[in-house]
Amino acid sequence: MAYSETNPLANEFGFDVDGPLAAGWIALLRVVTGWWFFHSGVTKLIESGLNYTYAPTYLRGMTGTALGPLPVLMGENLAWLVRPGVPLFETLIGLALITGALVRLASVGGAFFMTLFWVGNAEFGHGLVNGDLMGLLLFGTMIVFGAGRYFGLDGLLETTGIVENYPTLRYLLG
Repeated sequence: MAYSETNPLANEFGFDVDGPLAAGWIALLRVVTGWWFFHSGVTKLIESGLNYTYAPTYLRGMTGTALGPLPVLMGENLAWLVRPGVPLFETLIGLALITGALVRLASVGGAFFMTLFWVGNAEFGHGLVNGDLMGLLLFGTMIVFGAGRYFGLDGLLETTGIVENYPTLRYLLG
């Protein structure tokens, strides 16, 4: 058997971040994550409209978590914002990810939600790794890789004159 220092598959199969396989995978993760949040938000909208009363109750129940009194204060003092905000923002975050528009901005919102869910569900009976942490990691992946640039509208938005004149907008896109 001959030994070769080169990889015979190097030109045929690769997972470079700029490669087509990686682009497709990141786009798939973005769309699936978007569907997950969109479905969750739309379901709440259908069932409760913009009056999702469980959200403030959930926050007020987070008394013994690592976030301390912050979620309890949110549940008590910002219920007027939280009740309509949870279903509306979940739906909008999902739509943004599905279409690939404003993905980084939407993913920061999704990461905020998942952080609250992860810490709020902090029973950690199976350790620190649970579904909420996996969701947080998915949103982190969307932020790091600028997932909207892969088969999403952010790739098109970045070529517009507005973004070229104000390049800091790229931090929201991708």
